[in-house]
Amino acid sequence: MGEDKSLLPFGGYETLAKYQYERLQPYFKETYLSAKKRTKFPFSTKIIEDNPAYRISTPFVALISAFEELDSQFIAFLSVDVPFFSHREFHTMYNKLHGNGVVAVSPRGIEPLCAIYSRAILPHLKELVEMRKLRFADLFEKIAIKKVTFDDEKLFANLNTKEEYEKWLNISSLSN
Repeated sequence: MGEDKSLLPFGGYETLAKYQYERLQPYFKETYLSAKKRTKFPFSTKIIEDNPAYRISTPFVALISAFEELDSQFIAFLSVDVPFFSHREFHTMYNKLHGNGVVAVSPRGIEPLCAIYSRAILPHLKELVEMRKLRFADLFEKIAIKKVTFDDEKLFANLNTKEEYEKWLNISSLSN
C-alpha cells in the first residue's frame, strides 16, 4: 500500500488499529495489539511488542511474543487489515475449538490470521522461525488444526491496496 495501513483512519476512528481494538475489546477478557515497537500507535492501548531476539518481522514472531508474554492457553488472533471479521465469528470458532486451535476458511482459502491458536503450537513456531520457514503452510504441515468455513466474503475484506482501502472505507462510513 505504500504506507502503514494500521495507522490509516477507518470506521470513524483515527486509525484502523484503534477501530479493531475498540470494537473487539468488549468481547474478550483481554485485548492487545501486536507491534514491532510499543510506541507504534498514537493512542493508549495494551501492546505486545515483537520479541527483538528474533530479529525478523513475521506473524510467527508476533504469535511467539504473544504466547511468551501472556499466560493463556488459547489466544485469538486477527489481522488489523480484516475489519469486518467480528466477535460473532470468533464465537463460532470458539465453539469448535480443540487441540492446536481453529482457523477460519474464507471463499479464498485458509485465513491464518483469523484464528484461535493453542499454546501447544509454540515449540513448532519457534522451530519454524529458527529454520526461516515462515509460511503458515509450513506450520499446518506440522500440526493438525480445526478449520471453520465462513461463506461471506466481506468478512475477509482485506485492505492491501489504496483502492481496497477506499472501497471499504466508504462502506464502513455508511454503516456507522
